[in-house]
Amino acid sequence: MSAYPSRIAVDEAIGLIRETAHSHRTETESLAFNRAGGRVLADAVRAPIDLPSFDNSRMDGVAFAHASLRNGGPTWLRLVGEQYAGVARELRVGPGECVRITTGAPLPEGTDTVAIRENVVERDGGIEVTAGLLAGADVRRIGEDVLAGTEVLRRGQVLTPARIGLAAALGLASLTVAKRPTVAVFTTGDELVEPGMPLLPGQVYNSNRDLLMGLLRAEGLEPTAWPTLPDDPERMQVMLADAASAFDVVITSGGVSAGQKDHLPGLLDSHGRIVFWKVRMKPGMPVLFGQWDRALFLCLPGNPVSTLATFLTLGRTLLDGLQGRGDPRPAWQARMGAAWRKEHARLEFLRGQLAPDGTGGLRVVPNAADASHQLRAAADSNALIVLPEGPRDYAEGDIVDVLPY
Repeated sequence: MSAYPSRIAVDEAIGLIRETAHSHRTETESLAFNRAGGRVLADAVRAPIDLPSFDNSRMDGVAFAHASLRNGGPTWLRLVGEQYAGVARELRVGPGECVRITTGAPLPEGTDTVAIRENVVERDGGIEVTAGLLAGADVRRIGEDVLAGTEVLRRGQVLTPARIGLAAALGLASLTVAKRPTVAVFTTGDELVEPGMPLLPGQVYNSNRDLLMGLLRAEGLEPTAWPTLPDDPERMQVMLADAASAFDVVITSGGVSAGQKDHLPGLLDSHGRIVFWKVRMKPGMPVLFGQWDRALFLCLPGNPVSTLATFLTLGRTLLDGLQGRGDPRPAWQARMGAAWRKEHARLEFLRGQLAPDGTGGLRVVPNAADASHQLRAAADSNALIVLPEGPRDYAEGDIVDVLPY
């Protein structure tokens, strides 16, 4: 095989994936807001208008000039009109006068302060305002949220509902986003049988396909599940070549180690290129990354927990890089809920149950089942506990990084 990095650190693998993904960014498209949620913004957004675009009332009440108020006691103001939200009526309010106003309504000329409805009394054809009200009370000033020309959204940000709401408030009809990468999903092995079918001796149900499809859908993608790859290199080559010419990403599970039936490393090396093979992580060490035709290939080990751990750490990195995501994934830390002895050198991902500790922090309890085939432990957990390279004894209460899923 060709020369390529092998048995590298997790951070080095992440760096190589990011570098490769950067040169394979997806194209962009313009989307209306109802389709842009969760997408990655491809262009920065500058405000075309001030927000608010006019001085307006924060509350229902009455608007007037603060200079009309008496010092040391309530002030009676003559009621001369009403201003509702929607259309400015071009009212002119003089000294000693006021108008009724609703939330969001523009301040009429001659007013600068609002007294809320609950704090005034209507009598004798006017409004009595209590003493002590500050000038400018309950008024939203033009541009106090956003000034026209200000950059309000950055390239690479994920479009959350709040960010979409901000863009809509600025009058934008659509946003330019990165296209979602197309993803083909393969599982490998003659021993795999589809759920619902009878099992023969030596066969197992194909769980990794649905695991990967669920993980990809949770990222907002629409992956395509392909038929299971047989343990036949010629048939594998034909199926993978078809996917490599049609998809941005091909993700496989199984067939990446050094066994007699592990054909993926040789196929990728012969028909494409290998960026790296094998990472110093447990579980998931045989993970393979490279390119074949137009597609980037992320080939994950076949044990279910290895598939889960490598996707969460490396698969997400690849998808984020292809879309130019600049928002970092949330970084979590928690205190160990039990002692744990780490005896090997590789970075390790333990399954654990993450929950509030009742004192404002987080506590994660490692699951005793730490073998890479034990999917029940992953189902009973909600996070991976990240233990760095090197042997170490962890005491209850030690702070560790965690990766919720």
